[in-house]
Amino acid sequence: MKKIGFIVNPVAGMGGAVGLKGTDGEETLRRAIALGAKPIAPIRAKVFLSHLKSMNCEVCLLAAAGKMGELEARETGFPCIPIGQSKEKTGPSDTKRVAELMIKEGIDLLVFCGGDGTARDVMDVVELKLPVLGVPTGVKMHSAVFALTPEAAARITARFLSGGLPLKEAEVMDVDEEAFRRGYLSAKLYGYMLVPYEEEYVQNVKMPSSRSESELRNQAAIAVYVIERILQPDVLYILGPGTTTRTIADLLDQKKTLLGVDLLLNNKIVARDVNEKEILRYVEKRRAKIIVTPIGGQGFIFGRGNQQISPRVIRKVGIRNIIVIATKSKLRNLRFLRVDTGDSEMDESLKGKIEVIIDYNQRVTMPVR
Repeated sequence: MKKIGFIVNPVAGMGGAVGLKGTDGEETLRRAIALGAKPIAPIRAKVFLSHLKSMNCEVCLLAAAGKMGELEARETGFPCIPIGQSKEKTGPSDTKRVAELMIKEGIDLLVFCGGDGTARDVMDVVELKLPVLGVPTGVKMHSAVFALTPEAAARITARFLSGGLPLKEAEVMDVDEEAFRRGYLSAKLYGYMLVPYEEEYVQNVKMPSSRSESELRNQAAIAVYVIERILQPDVLYILGPGTTTRTIADLLDQKKTLLGVDLLLNNKIVARDVNEKEILRYVEKRRAKIIVTPIGGQGFIFGRGNQQISPRVIRKVGIRNIIVIATKSKLRNLRFLRVDTGDSEMDESLKGKIEVIIDYNQRVTMPVR
């Protein structure tokens, strides 16, 4: 029987909806909790386990003790062997310690639930010794070691354990969170890990936006079109992160955060770097629309880096009031767009086809998966 090591970073992703762009460090975690952040990783860990269980795989699950995996396994009825010691407060050293113990137990695959920081912790121990797979539960997730969704992670795990998937060396990336919160994206390659690879279910590494002259002209043309033809008086526009959305504000002579979510009303930025609660407060008695651009290389329009635009926000605004903009070069390598809001009902509602503004008065229709 194959052995799976299973590790959950219980605080991963808590900084997303509250606008903190990560949860690295004790002070950031305290701030996230004070802002009302709720645990994300345990929920998504249970989604992964439930789907894997439904596939009737004959596996031996070695779960990190307590809230780092064992608890989620027991709550989903997935038999497991606890590894390590259960602790109320956990950190990177606990992830590394339990990974070492699992390697000694001879696991065939290590599955972890977290973001880029957790991937780095796992890489410090595992390196290229054995295959790993990330269940996406963090905020940033620039690395290429993650499945697209918890459900996709379950499918990959099942296929790999049955001998049906090759291994690929995938990049482990991370960003400086403090710089990230100040609006500066400083991504660094930390190394590689072996990942069971299936193109349809594993995400690509996040690619930075091109700053070529043609790209800048394309962004400007999109922004002019949005300003002239899309923006309406007394409608609140929720602007997602990215250089393409920021160009809209630039042409209005407004200061938009590059990596945050900002609110635009009557051609003025009325709130910068807002979190989920602040967005909901603004849209309570006002017409609103959402403007987002997909992440380069990954194609996500929701669920990566813009968790502030949560399922609650999308429901309040309405799916028909979502506007997607993207440069031609960004779409060139994307066959479809993706969503991973953490709400399966919302994800299904968003799937299908959506128009994308790609230039002045130019649109294309893209499938959403």
